[in-house]
Amino acid sequence: MINLQVFQQKNKSGQKISMITCYDYLSACILDKSDIDAVLVGDSLAMVMHGHETTIPATVDMMTLHVAAVNRGIKSKPLIADMPFLAHRKGQTLTMETVDRFCKSGAQAVKIEGAGDALTDIEYIIRSGVPVMGHLGMTPQSVHQLGGHRLQGKGQKTATQLIENAKMLEQAGVFSIVLEMVPSSLGKKVTEAISVPTIGIGAGVETSGQILVWHDLLGMNPSFKPKFLRTYLDAHYKILEALNGYCDDVKNKNFPSKQESY
Repeated sequence: MINLQVFQQKNKSGQKISMITCYDYLSACILDKSDIDAVLVGDSLAMVMHGHETTIPATVDMMTLHVAAVNRGIKSKPLIADMPFLAHRKGQTLTMETVDRFCKSGAQAVKIEGAGDALTDIEYIIRSGVPVMGHLGMTPQSVHQLGGHRLQGKGQKTATQLIENAKMLEQAGVFSIVLEMVPSSLGKKVTEAISVPTIGIGAGVETSGQILVWHDLLGMNPSFKPKFLRTYLDAHYKILEALNGYCDDVKNKNFPSKQESY
């Protein structure tokens, strides 16, 4: 049975946790054969898979579709689903209906951005038997309020508040917290201030683990180059080269060959 114990086990032993954000079945099949520890179906799919400028257009229906697709390919790793914009702000009944749909589609846990008023919802979800991952720092669903995708926690006051929010999330019962786009020194302080693991994305090397988006890591979009991103493959250019190679073979009657014909 797949469970989330990998987070606690690796954190306790001092091993780093590796996570990938994934959105589709075939990618999930490849991930399932990898050494990656856990998979997130992020609301960033609104941008990566559907072409929107922010994560805000992600809907529960959209998320459920992708969670189910990824779940069909993931057999050996925990799967976490993002609660999309305002999904947990429309009353307890609708919140739990969303959580129910995600879990029945294959997610073992949900991720919720922020602290503050969200703590009540987080506590209720956890008491209902569903694990919750927190998310602090640059919270994409608050992009308009934050004035864009900007580094968070630069000042002493905001850094102190972020540490306090992390402690409150831990007290609420989250099993881990994503830290996005905060100074490395703050990522280290938050990690040392709580006992649950932190998963960084642009938060330095001292967090308990790291997460990147599948398409970003593979270099699918060469125009997306945030400071925190390291690409491990130039997939954009390799795919383009393959497509043009196929096109040339078709035009020059090199495809299909006799061996590829009936």
